[in-house]
Amino acid sequence: MSAEVGPRVRPVSTSELSGRTLQGQGMAEVLQRKYWRGSLLFVMAAALAGAVSAPDFGHAQSRSARQSPEPVNSDSINANTIAIVSGNPNGTYLSIAYDLSAVLDDDNSFRILPVIGKGGAQNVRDVRYLKGVDLGITQSIILNTFRKTKELGNIDNAITYVTKLYNEEMHLIVSANSGISSVEQLDGKKVNFSDAGSGTQLSTRDIFERLGLKPIEVNMGQGDALKKIQTGEIAATVLIAGRPAGSVANAKASEGFRLLPVPFAKELQADYLPATLTSADYPTLIEPGHSVSTVAVGAILVAYNWPRNTDRYRRVENFVAHFFPRLAEFQKAPRHPKWKETNLAAVVPGWKRFPAAEEWLKEHGSVPEGIGDQRERFKRFLDARPKAASEDGTSVDRDRLFQEFLQWNETSESRR
Repeated sequence: MSAEVGPRVRPVSTSELSGRTLQGQGMAEVLQRKYWRGSLLFVMAAALAGAVSAPDFGHAQSRSARQSPEPVNSDSINANTIAIVSGNPNGTYLSIAYDLSAVLDDDNSFRILPVIGKGGAQNVRDVRYLKGVDLGITQSIILNTFRKTKELGNIDNAITYVTKLYNEEMHLIVSANSGISSVEQLDGKKVNFSDAGSGTQLSTRDIFERLGLKPIEVNMGQGDALKKIQTGEIAATVLIAGRPAGSVANAKASEGFRLLPVPFAKELQADYLPATLTSADYPTLIEPGHSVSTVAVGAILVAYNWPRNTDRYRRVENFVAHFFPRLAEFQKAPRHPKWKETNLAAVVPGWKRFPAAEEWLKEHGSVPEGIGDQRERFKRFLDARPKAASEDGTSVDRDRLFQEFLQWNETSESRR
């Protein structure tokens, strides 16, 4: 990823956040304590500086008075800070949350607080129950899973989506010397489904179940999994994340790793999309000019379905007003390349969009200012592309068309 710009942000873990909030402290108290700790350190530093420059005390005092910062309104900080639970450094969620902070932060008038999370499944739980969390990144298929299990109660009335972000590709890594050449050969073998509670875990279970395969599930981080592949303790590891993913890039062909193709089987076509991993994504894992077929699932931004005229509703509404008009700024360097896939108007089948987001799209149109020329390019793409007889206009078809358009657009740009 290119050099990052914008304010430096220390991601906050969900354990840190929940440890404070679940003991009866609201988000306001957490931030207020941090503010006063910082103020105390500032006062101590100022006192030390004054002691060193004692001979010029009068001049220093007048200069300090002129330069003293304006008092910070803690209520304003809390009201204008949006907490987004993301993922760990292995995947793409944390990069996306940081990008939101880097682009949208405006001192204390509006801030994004990236929160390190466990991944897609736990992020939905955190949005549903954890105090202080406003938004979360997850996978669309996970909402369907919670609907079936009813673990979170009536999730249809509790969770809404703000927008679809991008597609996450399934990365299936095996040892190059294992003799495993197809996903079917993993049946009955130990396979790492990534961390417990992650989106990878639930989506991988769903994919293998649909394919009629029963590998033995184990759960660990990707770094540990790569070592166990080398020792033969497990046969494969799975990570579902937006390409390029840092932990997958660590699995080099020169160290005996290989990406295994995942077929776009009929059983997957209702909820997943075909995808491709290329040598441009992973130059140390895929030979130049080659590619690996796989499947992808949509990453979405979700929010709790807060009632209107509440502070929590206003926070998400404020986020929409800041983020939607500035999408074009996310779709160029040094932001993560996955932003180029974001289509604010994309529909997540079977789920309700957060009302403020729906209203923004109706008022401003589906294409924000700055990327309106994509509308004309998309029209040219559709005109140049023959329609397949199997296309029925479903949301999955529209998603698939948009992904084809992005590839077509990249090819067109490269020819200029």
